[in-house]
Amino acid sequence: MLGNYYAILQNEKEANFLEADFESLKKEITEILKSCELCERKCGVNREKGEKGYCKAPNHLLISSEFLHFGEEDFLVPSHTIFFMGCNFSCVYCQNWEISGWYEKGYSITPKNLAEIIIRRIEHGAKNVNFVGGEPLPYLKNILEVLEILKERKANIPIVWNSNFYHSKMVSEILNEIVDLYLPDFKYGNNRCARDLSKVENYFETVTRNLLSIDFGRADLCIRHLVLPSHIQCCSFKILDWIKDNLKDKCLINLMDQYRPCFRAKDKDDISRHILAEEFNAVVRKARELGLNYLW
Repeated sequence: MLGNYYAILQNEKEANFLEADFESLKKEITEILKSCELCERKCGVNREKGEKGYCKAPNHLLISSEFLHFGEEDFLVPSHTIFFMGCNFSCVYCQNWEISGWYEKGYSITPKNLAEIIIRRIEHGAKNVNFVGGEPLPYLKNILEVLEILKERKANIPIVWNSNFYHSKMVSEILNEIVDLYLPDFKYGNNRCARDLSKVENYFETVTRNLLSIDFGRADLCIRHLVLPSHIQCCSFKILDWIKDNLKDKCLINLMDQYRPCFRAKDKDDISRHILAEEFNAVVRKARELGLNYLW
């Protein structure tokens, strides 16, 4: 399941970004940013001129933190995790609400400085570079600039894209050029729950389209699913059914039981509590019955 990822770690193949044509990619994304359609919100603002859309992200790198993360999936540890500011979702239960909702200011950093930090983290044992948030998508152009510097330095390290996967079709093509391991959060099994809890439209169609657009000949996939209280039938089961029908032998699934009612979750009766053991166990049984490759 993680053949591409492990091949890079063992220096049996190069990370995808080392073969990327960054001049072409940067031209492509510059055009997208002139009337921003990075994500399916398609705000249409000119981010090249500093205009801000729903995510409120600037046109320069703004991060909350970066560190070697030892709490990720076992095969990722230690992971050089870089948390970007802002998000194109408004999840009422967001566990990183200080970052996604701009309650923190974050700090600016140049692509060159971030690339140098990544090099040092590699020297300290990082197995990958893990772009997360908030949401990394608004900073895709800046990330390309960072990776271009790493390419010049010949840093052969897997790139992990840790995202809500609500990007546009055009972005899928760009990501396939640079990402080695996709780590998407597959949150909802229908659009109603997505609209109610994260204020996004056409969620299910968008995320499933983007999952199917992955170039599995070059990259690997581990889907994360945070099990929500009261959302077993409508979300967890429907997600697992879709994976079984479309990606059963192409991905790992991390079933996550660490939901806690934070931020504004107390205002929603269905998610104002922790999940019950029987709820999570029901999801695990479902994954087992469907023959899925799950972690938990």
